[in-house]
Amino acid sequence: MRELALLTFVTLDGVMQAPKMPEEDWSGGFDQGGWADPYWDEVMELVGREAMAEPYDALFGRKTFDMFAAHASDDHPMNSFKKIVATSKSDELGWQNSTAITGDIPAEVARLKQQDGPLLQVHGSWQLIQTLLSHDLVDELRLWTFPLVAGRGKRLFERGSVASKFSLVKTDNTSNGVIMGIYRRRA
Repeated sequence: MRELALLTFVTLDGVMQAPKMPEEDWSGGFDQGGWADPYWDEVMELVGREAMAEPYDALFGRKTFDMFAAHASDDHPMNSFKKIVATSKSDELGWQNSTAITGDIPAEVARLKQQDGPLLQVHGSWQLIQTLLSHDLVDELRLWTFPLVAGRGKRLFERGSVASKFSLVKTDNTSNGVIMGIYRRRA
C-alpha cells in the first residue's frame, strides 16, 4: 500500500489558484495570479528538501499536467518520475513516463493506493484535489502558507471536503515569511 500527499501553496485565506504566473489560471475572473512569485526561490529550496527529496509518483489533474509538460526541458527534474494524469481526454500525453487514468477517478486513485510503490504526491490540480478530499483519499497535507491574502479564488478546502483530523508532524519557515506545515492523517 502507498499513501497520497497533497503538495499545495496557499495564501493566508486558503487560495491556491495560480501561485506562480499571472496567466496560469484566469478562471472565475481571477486576476491575482503570480502571488507566490516574490517568495519563490526560497520556498522552492524548502520544497526540494522537505517534499521532493524522497521518491514519489506525481499525480496531476490534466490542466496542471499540461502546464508542467509545457515547461519540461530535457533536463527537467520530473522527467524520470512516473506521472499519473487524471483526464477525460484520450489524446497522447507527450511527456515521458506519463500515464492517464480516466473514468471513475476516485476508484482509480484508490486502486493506485492499494498497489506497491512510492508515495503518490499531488501538485497543484485544484479540481483533482477537490475530488480526492471529497472521497477521503488524502493521507498527508504538505502546505506552504504565504503571508498574503488574495481575497478570492479557488480555495484548498471547498464544499465537499470530508471532515478529517490531521497531526502536525513537521514545520519550518523561510526568512521571507512562508510557513511550511506537514500534516499526517490521524486514525
